[in-house]
Amino acid sequence: MLKIVANPWQIITVDTFGQNVKRGAELNEIGLLTGYSIIIEDGFIKDIVPTVSIKSIEADEIIDAAGRIVLPGLVECHTHTVFAGSRSDEFRDKLKGISYEEIAQSGGGINKTVNAVRNASVEELIGITIPRIDYFISQGVTTLEIKSGYGLDFENEIKILRVIHYLNEKYTIDIIPTFLGAHVYPPEFKDNHKAYIDLLINESLPYVAKNNLAKYCDGFCELTAFSIPEIETVFNKAKSLGIQLKLHTDQFNSIGGVDIALKNNVVSADHLEAIKDEDIKKLGNSDIVCVLLPGVSFFLNHNFAPARKLIKQNAIVALSTDYNPGSSNISSLNLIMSIAALKMGMTIEETISAVTINAAKAIGLNNECGSIEIGKRADLALFNTGNYSDIVYNVGKNLNYMTIKNGEVIYISD
Repeated sequence: MLKIVANPWQIITVDTFGQNVKRGAELNEIGLLTGYSIIIEDGFIKDIVPTVSIKSIEADEIIDAAGRIVLPGLVECHTHTVFAGSRSDEFRDKLKGISYEEIAQSGGGINKTVNAVRNASVEELIGITIPRIDYFISQGVTTLEIKSGYGLDFENEIKILRVIHYLNEKYTIDIIPTFLGAHVYPPEFKDNHKAYIDLLINESLPYVAKNNLAKYCDGFCELTAFSIPEIETVFNKAKSLGIQLKLHTDQFNSIGGVDIALKNNVVSADHLEAIKDEDIKKLGNSDIVCVLLPGVSFFLNHNFAPARKLIKQNAIVALSTDYNPGSSNISSLNLIMSIAALKMGMTIEETISAVTINAAKAIGLNNECGSIEIGKRADLALFNTGNYSDIVYNVGKNLNYMTIKNGEVIYISD
């Protein structure tokens, strides 16, 4: 079937010229086209042609994009979307000056969400999560990563991953599952870390691998979470089972996580708010995607990751919401782009590259999506504006008009 996305005001291709990634100064190069239309065939981008030529093309469907801007479908590469319960009381405590770490040490934080998830059924978790995914789609998101990490025992971590699997089957968008059993230590293993590590490497990870429940294994390398040797043990097992790696690191403290990321060739190193200058250079020389999460810094009133330093060192920088109930109760990717521009010094063009092609690389799909290039999936987002700067300028306002996945319209705004 042949379709045409016809007569848009602008097309932002985020063209990579076949490299499928943008690093350093390249993030500013977003491939602005005017006077062009997009030809889609059987769910893939067949061509990008001058609009004046489309009258001679016999198409099965014309998608009118007049007066609008077309971007690649947005990619959400770091979320914790499957969770139950609320932590609004902790938000109140944070406003009183109590730190995220203090709340966690007193029994709150992640473990509060863990209790809520353990008490929720599969059906309840699905029902809670569906509106959240719908909201991402309404913003132009066509690919979404979701982590486990709120079960923290065998049964409930697997429960979350099965919810993610079900939702991936239900939705047209791609939902990428990540196993985050090494998030924090649950209360029952607070004083017996070795027993929990044994559970992860002897039961959980083998089951996840055997049943193909996760593409990635993630871990939280932090003073209040997992140490370097503990992360190494988990990662070694995951690698032996053929599971790719990601790492939460340098969020509050820099304890050597970047070196572990480099040693284990992780796909992405996420957070990096507390990264040391010498480690910035190391990441700039690597193919690891630096996933920055400014919503966390905004929500916790914490330091922002050094985006400008990373970009200057030629790093691959991506952005994501880190949507979760505790440290970033933000599910607006547009808001994240605006915060990155206002608080981290990123240009509008850099934020666009960071939520498209580089976010796609952070979940290993940059050869398939993240840019508007011939041969890639026809994953597109059409915005109600004639100036792409409006997407970031209109802070917290969703300008997305239409979301297209594999050439099919899956969302149109009212």
